[in-house]
Amino acid sequence: MRTLPQPHPEDFDLAAVLHALGDPVRLELVRRLAKEGETTCSPEGITVPRSTLSNHWRILREAGVVAVRTSGKARLVTLRRNDLDARLPGLLTAVLDELSAERNGRPTPLPTA
Repeated sequence: MRTLPQPHPEDFDLAAVLHALGDPVRLELVRRLAKEGETTCSPEGITVPRSTLSNHWRILREAGVVAVRTSGKARLVTLRRNDLDARLPGLLTAVLDELSAERNGRPTPLPTA
């Protein structure tokens, strides 16, 4: 199986990361990775076609949000939290906190001036 290109942390682009996080399916994939750790490329409960799911993983990988490694015939995906936090401090935490607040039905506090 061929190795998939993945950017180095110093090459992360804020616009690409924000684009990758700007889709509800990709946000759900990131939320699951943050909660559960490593997963296969076809996690249970995601109800999109496999080709669409592959495209979502590609966008996340090319932006540097996830890393993909091969284990036998399986591709395993992990969240690049440390790399993201080093390059874009606080971004992933803010996104995951917002997702958690939305899931729990709590209003999101507005920033103070």
